[in-house]
Amino acid sequence: MQAINGTMKLKLQEGSHGIVVKNLYLSCDPYMRIRITRVEGPNVFTSYTPGSPLTGFGVAKVLDSGHPNFKKGDLIWGTTSWEEYSLITVLEGLFKIEHPDVPLSYYTGILGAVGQLVGQFDGLLCSW
Repeated sequence: MQAINGTMKLKLQEGSHGIVVKNLYLSCDPYMRIRITRVEGPNVFTSYTPGSPLTGFGVAKVLDSGHPNFKKGDLIWGTTSWEEYSLITVLEGLFKIEHPDVPLSYYTGILGAVGQLVGQFDGLLCSW
């Protein structure tokens, strides 16, 4: 792993349907260890690409948007890259934070993907 300094425009190109975000919180989850190694054959996880930013769950603030569901200033959580700023063009799996009154870091844990998974298990176990 290496830290790379670079520049990017914080404004979308005309006609883009993506979003530009400032990443605020990034999670480091156990499944990421699997993705660091080379994954062979069919698997739920794909390997990280050497030289590319790691991806994982995070919280970010929208700086520019070409998508009708997200506007400048929105807070979002979902899959993002381990970098200060990201251009996100695949928006499936991103969610607008509707309750910013709780600590935003909670969206990388208890209110995010891990919390949803725990909630699903709880629902399965309590329905017995």
